[in-house]
Amino acid sequence: MYCKKCGAEINDDAVICTKCGCSTGKVTKEADAPSGGFAVLGFLIPILGLILYLVWKTEYPMKAHSVGKGALIGFIVSLSLSILLPILGASCLGCMATGTYY
Repeated sequence: MYCKKCGAEINDDAVICTKCGCSTGKVTKEADAPSGGFAVLGFLIPILGLILYLVWKTEYPMKAHSVGKGALIGFIVSLSLSILLPILGASCLGCMATGTYY
């Protein structure tokens, strides 16, 4: 492989050029580890999780997968609750109005 900046031949696994110090664009495994914190952030704020997933999907694929999965689960949970809670609330109000409790 050759450096994009100076054209020097460098190792295929190199993260930086040994001649000029320019980054090769490769990400080390330590920088791209799955993150539980970002998954929780994506769960709590799904739109932010989606944005981070789209920004990181090529540069940090493992981190992007974590935050994307958290965002998807957060969206599904919030959608389910927004459907179920009004139904349960109406059912409880109906029981209170008629005086029948099961």
